[in-house]
Amino acid sequence: MANPRSKLRITRQLLTEYSEKYKNWGKWGPDDEIGTLNYTTPENIVAAAQLVKKGKVISLGLNYDQYGPQGASSKYPAMGRFNPVHLMTRTGTDAYAGILDSRGIRGTDDILIMPLQSGTQWDGLGHILYENYTWNGYDCRVISSAGAAKNGIEKTKTKMVGRGVFLDIPKMMGVEWLEDGYPVTGDDLDMACMAHKVEVRRGDYVIVRTGMMERCLHDKTWDGYPGGDAPGLAFESVDWIQSKQIAGIATDTWGAEVRPNETDENINQPWHWIVIPIMGLTVGEIFYLGDLAKDCNEDGVHEFMFVAPALPVTGAVGSPTNPLAIK
Repeated sequence: MANPRSKLRITRQLLTEYSEKYKNWGKWGPDDEIGTLNYTTPENIVAAAQLVKKGKVISLGLNYDQYGPQGASSKYPAMGRFNPVHLMTRTGTDAYAGILDSRGIRGTDDILIMPLQSGTQWDGLGHILYENYTWNGYDCRVISSAGAAKNGIEKTKTKMVGRGVFLDIPKMMGVEWLEDGYPVTGDDLDMACMAHKVEVRRGDYVIVRTGMMERCLHDKTWDGYPGGDAPGLAFESVDWIQSKQIAGIATDTWGAEVRPNETDENINQPWHWIVIPIMGLTVGEIFYLGDLAKDCNEDGVHEFMFVAPALPVTGAVGSPTNPLAIK
């Protein structure tokens, strides 16, 4: 399923040009730490609430467990990520055996050990650097082993709420899922809007389905999903994103952008280089979109109230989330 419209090859020179062309540093003031999330206004949220017609809540999150996409079967380096480890610290078995704490309460407790970006998650604005800078021109050294002193995910804890727009690219093309390496261009996104009879507006959260996750679940293997070849957003989609002034974008893939990346040079994830530290865009990854696709196909409605706050982990550069589409 080659896409002849995406012929752009990314070089360092082109990245430099795009970094100057789409630099939003200072747009919301010299102290801003939330970037394009500023596009969503209180009025946008009120309008999004009016989209709730049937009271149906659809989760776009994978369960956090040992069966997630960071499994050891992957042939690509995990970059320190692994599936969540869930441990019980008090159990019903303990209670039955008479092992109680000093308060005499019969209960259970547990803990979770996980990288913050091991499942359905947001990339925060401190996650990707452009050269020696993070979003809004802050020196990259503001992010240390103690966490992000600037652009920490906790700064967004009242955000990721607004109007969601679902763009189902495979549905628009009449296939189950896109092939690995398929670059989703701005033209593709516009055609999906026309096919779904929906308009992307300033301050929206755009949810893009490639079908890759559903293919992995169908094949019962995550091999290649984290870091391997994948359909995804073409580098040139940054033009579309900037012009639409969206608050955030999310996909059902590991890294949002197309892989292999559209470059012949040693540049990894070039789309990320521009949209996060330069434009200030919050990016969602590993969203499960199968249930939402089914519902939108049934009722023909591709807009909804979107609620997906990050966990306010101080200084974190990403966060798990359970995104909700409310229709």
